[in-house]
Amino acid sequence: MAADTPTDRGGDGSTQVTTSVARRIQSGREHDFVAWTDAGIALARTFPGFLGGGWLRNSRIDDEYYVVYRFADEQAMDDWVRSPVRKAWLSRGEGVAVEYATHRLSGIEGWFEPQQHLTNAVRVHGDAGAPPPRWKQAITIWLGFFPLSLAVNLLLISHLHALPVAVTTLIATLVNTPLMVYVVLPWLTARLHRWLD
Repeated sequence: MAADTPTDRGGDGSTQVTTSVARRIQSGREHDFVAWTDAGIALARTFPGFLGGGWLRNSRIDDEYYVVYRFADEQAMDDWVRSPVRKAWLSRGEGVAVEYATHRLSGIEGWFEPQQHLTNAVRVHGDAGAPPPRWKQAITIWLGFFPLSLAVNLLLISHLHALPVAVTTLIATLVNTPLMVYVVLPWLTARLHRWLD
């Protein structure tokens, strides 16, 4: 069954939520786990706000897998998590795998894909992988931060020269921070996703 590839990267991506669930597979049940997980992703695909999902195998621990889901926002994720459809699907997985950790990322944590513990996983199925190298993350942040800071300084701070430096810095950071988190970085990472992968 083909992996679900996101066709919508969440519009401006500002509220995307990524959840990874760590599971240990019962001995000899790998094929059952794959079929069961693919069925769960297919069910999640039918929920509004679903952006993609997949599974990864830990490169060091044979029976450990991560299942990753991405939704457009917290509400869409919660609708899936609390749904009777998901509960019925989970009950069909009893005896196949045991869930032992769940991580949910949003906002700044989700800019660069799933969390750090997935760097030890092998990408075997799906659209989720390890974060890009830190130097790529730094370049991406700089590409957003420099023009935004320049614009804010030229359009706003330059007109506030009578105020103390601490006040103008406070104003600049109050303007820059939400714009970076909710507009600039989601927009940039959506456009640079091939380079960041």
